[in-house]
Amino acid sequence: MKGTKFQLKVWKYLKTIPKGYVKTYKDVAIGIKSPKAARAVANACGKNPYAPKIPCHRVIRSDGALGGYSGRGGIKRKLRLLRSEKVDI
Repeated sequence: MKGTKFQLKVWKYLKTIPKGYVKTYKDVAIGIKSPKAARAVANACGKNPYAPKIPCHRVIRSDGALGGYSGRGGIKRKLRLLRSEKVDI
């Protein structure tokens, strides 16, 4: 896998989010022991070339909005993926 040390840490954490669940960018930042790095987590998700295998679609904004999705199909695909996992969104 190619990416920065920080991106790899984020992507590894994303793989621990179970199907059907979402976390916020802040939750992920806290989970990787970088609680002030929510914005950097969002950037790392945006650079994820392995979507949806590495499930960045399971990360949303703290206000409940979807945020972005760098995978093919963009935000519409993110919404479809979450709905297919029975996430109430």
